[in-house]
Amino acid sequence: MIPAIVPALIGGLLAPPVAPCRPEAPPGMACVPGGDFIRGTDGGPPDAAPAAHVFVQTFYMDLHEVTFGQYQACHARGKCPRAYPNYSDFDHPKQPMNGVRWFDAVAFCEAAGKHLPTEAEWEKAARGPDGAIYPWGDAPADCARAVIEDARGKSCGVPRRNGYAPEKGRPEVVGSRPAGRYGLFDMAGNSWEWVQDWYSPSYAVCGSACSGPDPQGPCGGLSPCAGHTMRVVRGGSWFWGPAHAAGYYRRAHTPENAPVYHHFGFRCAASLAEAARLLATPASPGKPSDGVETRR
Repeated sequence: MIPAIVPALIGGLLAPPVAPCRPEAPPGMACVPGGDFIRGTDGGPPDAAPAAHVFVQTFYMDLHEVTFGQYQACHARGKCPRAYPNYSDFDHPKQPMNGVRWFDAVAFCEAAGKHLPTEAEWEKAARGPDGAIYPWGDAPADCARAVIEDARGKSCGVPRRNGYAPEKGRPEVVGSRPAGRYGLFDMAGNSWEWVQDWYSPSYAVCGSACSGPDPQGPCGGLSPCAGHTMRVVRGGSWFWGPAHAAGYYRRAHTPENAPVYHHFGFRCAASLAEAARLLATPASPGKPSDGVETRR
């Protein structure tokens, strides 16, 4: 059991004591211990600056990106909006679900008794407490560690098996690379992942909404939010190279995934209270914990 720590000043506010991880995590999830972590960077994209110490409380994160099969099962139960990838060879049950709107991701997570992670939660889960660049540390991203573009092409040179422009590649089944921090898979590469927050051009511009304990971003993530029209995706994908897979890299897009349609996916998080409810309630068919296997 992780003991509570002495509260510290984070972003000028008093951080609460860290709650311990529960002895058991909800199925298909891992505990991300709370505390101070280094978010952002001073030597990368301007929108990821400045690097700062941020506090997040203990929470749980899905081990895997939500799969095509899981999302379609949620839709079949009437709990999720209809969504489907636009590309061929993207509809295998254990590939990450791609082509969803931000609203679809929120609906799925809520139906599962969870929430779409905040940017701070996502980055803590991807980088750990000490500001590592990637889930495995600071070693360069390559195709042994992540499904990205390399010298061979998109998705590590693996073409789509059918359809137009096979050289554009595809995401692999979830868990095709070794786990990173906290036992989480594909936090770098494979599929971009929606997060909760509205996009700001930098953390400095965001100001107090992006600092202090458990920051939620502009307007606390709620709609409407004056001056904000874009949400955030994280983690890079099979289509982009190592720089986009860095844990601090941020990308903005419209929550409607329009007028330009992109192949973004997502995973869900659970607060301590949500995790307690999940552990007290048997999983239903089609929820994110069902039927996901990993390949090493």
